[in-house]
Amino acid sequence: MKRLSILVLSCFLCSSLSAQIDTLHLWQRDKKFIDRMVSSQAFHMTYIGVPLVVGGLLIKSEDDHFHSLRNDYLPQFNHHADDYLQYFPAAVMLGMKAGGVEGRSSWGRMLASDAFSTLLMGSVVYSLKQVTHVMRPDGSNDHSFPSGHTATAFMTATMLTKEYGHKSPWIGIGAYSVATATGLMRIANDKHWLSDVLTGAGIGILSTEMGYYLADLIFKENGINRFANNEIFGRWDKPSFFSLYIGMNIPLNSYNLDEQHELNTSTGSTAGVEGAWFFNPYVGIGGRFTASNTAVIMHSKKMEGNTFDALSFCAGGYFSYPLSSRFQVGSKLVGGYVHYPDWQLSDTSVRHREGLCIGSGISLTFRATSHYGMKLFLDYNLMPSQSLGCKEWMNTLTAGSAFMVSF
Repeated sequence: MKRLSILVLSCFLCSSLSAQIDTLHLWQRDKKFIDRMVSSQAFHMTYIGVPLVVGGLLIKSEDDHFHSLRNDYLPQFNHHADDYLQYFPAAVMLGMKAGGVEGRSSWGRMLASDAFSTLLMGSVVYSLKQVTHVMRPDGSNDHSFPSGHTATAFMTATMLTKEYGHKSPWIGIGAYSVATATGLMRIANDKHWLSDVLTGAGIGILSTEMGYYLADLIFKENGINRFANNEIFGRWDKPSFFSLYIGMNIPLNSYNLDEQHELNTSTGSTAGVEGAWFFNPYVGIGGRFTASNTAVIMHSKKMEGNTFDALSFCAGGYFSYPLSSRFQVGSKLVGGYVHYPDWQLSDTSVRHREGLCIGSGISLTFRATSHYGMKLFLDYNLMPSQSLGCKEWMNTLTAGSAFMVSF
């Protein structure tokens, strides 16, 4: 009997060991496939542009939520710097070229690449505007989708990055920051929906990638400088980051505003920034600043045009574990301050209120390059209610994505 038990135990251990070896082989095979995929030219041409276009199309049904966020916080915004910012990266590129700074391409090759890019971007944007007939948020015309200003800004940012990004990662970061500011200003000026801007950004990047690809096919090795690619991925690098934070609010409970009003909340939107500095690959400190709004349901009826707003700042511990050099899982535990502005609900005025809030969350990060990445997150927030007379707490999930810069 003892020998039989030992035999059964040995068979079980061998089976478990075999299963672990098979799992390890599968993981190694999948890792090699991912490494080959992300090293391909097709990936480097599409890893930012395609997710932006897809994200713009997916978020189109939520445009009203984000437009409400703009109306709540920037109702009188009207500046025209975006008319000029879209060309700023191109001006910097031409200035550096004229100043004799060595770039990727000769004058002729660079101008040909940029001409292809501009032709592709302009054709796609113009065609979509003529076909889709999406009304602008301010109602001025039906040529909203996609944003031409944003497409131009991200096209010129990609041109500058391609020509001079090898000099310093901050050239690319600066160029895309200007492009992002252009897109945000188009929303703030009430000229575009969020989906217009995201799709326009993707079109601008993809058009430039394709324009340079066509020029490479024509010019081959003529008029090009090859610079060493010093991009090194380390699984155990410190995952410090700064990101643009965009998500949808999912309320988890209802509460009483006062004795006469019981509230439920529908979905809403959140936008902001988030960043963290890590001491090592696992632990860091950071924070986020967000502006959000949430639609109100009273007595089972959605109150059209009624949303409550919240500004919050939270800070605390950020945690990460690298699954590989490209993928990381993360979590956080933060606490901070939330402010609710004055709010008018039907016949009831709700005064502004401040309070403490806490939050946590989980995330999955993909590092596309050593400096750029995408993050999917699911955050949980516990905040006080808007009314001083209510002692209940609000429980909310925020699901979304973030474009991040690693440093």
